[in-house]
Amino acid sequence: MSSIKILNTEFKQQLDLQYASAIKAGFPSPAEDYMRDSLDFNRDLIAHPESTFYGRVEGDSMMEASICDGDIAVIDRSIQPRDGDVIVAFLNNEFTIKYLDLTHRREGYIELRPANRNFKPIRIDEDDNFEVWGVVVWTIKKWK
Repeated sequence: MSSIKILNTEFKQQLDLQYASAIKAGFPSPAEDYMRDSLDFNRDLIAHPESTFYGRVEGDSMMEASICDGDIAVIDRSIQPRDGDVIVAFLNNEFTIKYLDLTHRREGYIELRPANRNFKPIRIDEDDNFEVWGVVVWTIKKWK
């Protein structure tokens, strides 16, 4: 099962960013060398700073969703979770990252679904110590 460790981080610095509406995979225009902007995580990735946290993913239960061991998840606690969202759940005193499956609510339970066929869904019943802790809005991955 993939778990997630909540990080205590704060971004205060802006990074230089090549200005473009999209990153193109073709031949770049020479004019693009003169257009610059900055990347500010607080402005560009965080809609609700007071309720947003970062978590480092551990494990491979979400790898088919391209959420891998070592990735950083940006988690917004102010968003109302919906069916199919990738969430961070607090289950039996541990954090985990999974898809939220609400299709069985009328039957009295919900499921947390992994994105790895080697793992089984986790059934959450009324008696479980469970809380949707937040909704994953971004993931940051290291390529090298």
